Amino acid sequence: MREKMEFNHVSVLLNECMEGLCIRPDGIYVDGTLGGAGHGYNICRRLSEAGRFIGIDQDAAAIRVSMERLSEFGDKAVIVKSNYVHMKQVLGDMGIDQVDGILLDLGVSSYQLDTPERGFSYQVDAPLDMRMDQDRVMTAKDIVNTYEEERLYELIKWYGEERYARNIARRIVQKRQETEIRTTGELVEIIRDSMPAKAKNGKGHPAKRTFQAIRIELNQELSVLEESLEDMVSLLSDGGRLCIITFHSLEDRIVKNFFRKKEHPCTCPPDFPVCVCGKMPEGKVITRKPILPGINEQSENKRSKSAKLRIFEKKC
Repeated sequence: MREKMEFNHVSVLLNECMEGLCIRPDGIYVDGTLGGAGHGYNICRRLSEAGRFIGIDQDAAAIRVSMERLSEFGDKAVIVKSNYVHMKQVLGDMGIDQVDGILLDLGVSSYQLDTPERGFSYQVDAPLDMRMDQDRVMTAKDIVNTYEEERLYELIKWYGEERYARNIARRIVQKRQETEIRTTGELVEIIRDSMPAKAKNGKGHPAKRTFQAIRIELNQELSVLEESLEDMVSLLSDGGRLCIITFHSLEDRIVKNFFRKKEHPCTCPPDFPVCVCGKMPEGKVITRKPILPGINEQSENKRSKSAKLRIFEKKC
């Protein structure tokens, strides 16, 4: 019951995603980050008996909850435990090579954040875990206790965009030489001790960026996104749409640049009078600027504040 309640949160940019997908009642739609099936449920509601929905998630808890939530739709909804990087294979195993829409919500679910033992939150003391797929062996504790100082510095600097990355990496290595760092609370204290008073008492939690960096590294979030985009566009039927919600600048930059490249693939020098590279646009960017949550949604769901939705449409 607890899982069901905690997964039952308001989906970010729900109406905007439904409009962005331009759902056809008889179409095939995929949610590559199913979570608690908030978006998925609303997609299924818009499908006729001829329509089909495939939900993919690597989190076993999400699979259990979404199976129950989508059970009323019967065979119309199919749920698969996998990482969306394997979407093409998952669909191929079902005999599907083209779909009408794909949705990704790249945020950490409320369930994951609010379940202490998952180790995603810096607000409570819990084991250093952060695995989105709990079948994996490696955890955040392994990163914190085994990565060399320079590697820790690099990932905290680039994935966390943390100003004090050097100090934090150095302090982590010093502390783990005394005793293994096992909990989120221990890591938070190390991060606090690595910052000047002005930084750790300023706006936002001082551990937010470092936790983000470790989570991204552990779950390979950016590389999975980069590896998946080409496949997802190739899976879209003519006029099909790819909708992606990001929550930090690194993800958003990857999506924005990829969509732009698909719309304007020409690699000829700007001074060439005509294109000779022969690369043709594969579609168009629907969102010249990302769609952001409205004031009401931001006030009702604080976690939506950093969300950005970008949409790409496959060329007809």
